[in-house]
Amino acid sequence: MPRSKSAAAPDRLGSTNSSPAPARRRIRGLDADERSAQRRRQLLAAATELFARQSYSGTSIEQICQHAYVGTKGFYDHFESKEACYTALLEQITQQIQQRVADAAVEHAEAEWPQRLRAILAAFVHAIADDPRLAKVTFGEAGGISPAVEAQRRSNRRWSADFLDHQWRQGDSTPDPRSLALALATIGGMFELIADWLHHHDDGGQPDSVETLVGDLTNFAEVVEAGRTARAKQ
Repeated sequence: MPRSKSAAAPDRLGSTNSSPAPARRRIRGLDADERSAQRRRQLLAAATELFARQSYSGTSIEQICQHAYVGTKGFYDHFESKEACYTALLEQITQQIQQRVADAAVEHAEAEWPQRLRAILAAFVHAIADDPRLAKVTFGEAGGISPAVEAQRRSNRRWSADFLDHQWRQGDSTPDPRSLALALATIGGMFELIADWLHHHDDGGQPDSVETLVGDLTNFAEVVEAGRTARAKQ
């Protein structure tokens, strides 16, 4: 039976003739996916700057786009709303903080608990306070924005409480089944100290140093630890 005229004729190597795939267009050395990733980074960097400077509620999508030199369409290619952009920013900052805290815990794993605790808290504080914008974005206004943002905040606190509880259990001969709830309450107290430190700066008060904040958090954690130890001996 003769072959259909529409069938592609095989070449000498037995494969069918076909046009080579078009080369992906590169602009300034970046292909489409790389340019998209770059725009997303620019948008998140702009959001960090503007949310920290003029608050979430005082920032519009148009301002973020202008600051990032990205069109509005480019914004909606990545985020369906300002809230989604803010949530993505919180997730990015959270991942950076968690990584630094986890690295500090590994680095000081052989140290006694008081030294390990201070190293972990120092890593945490420096992760958010070395760049003051990060502290403002994560602790300045996150509460009350929306249920989705609140869910992200609660998830962050839960991770921190799980992490602290794990550190406690490493030194407990008889783990307390209620320690996770205590860890969650402890994290809440720590986060309140950070928020107060941040607002004290914003209100024009005499700025406390980052090391002062580390000391305050360590002191608070040590008081909690003393209570845990005393209860365990009862």
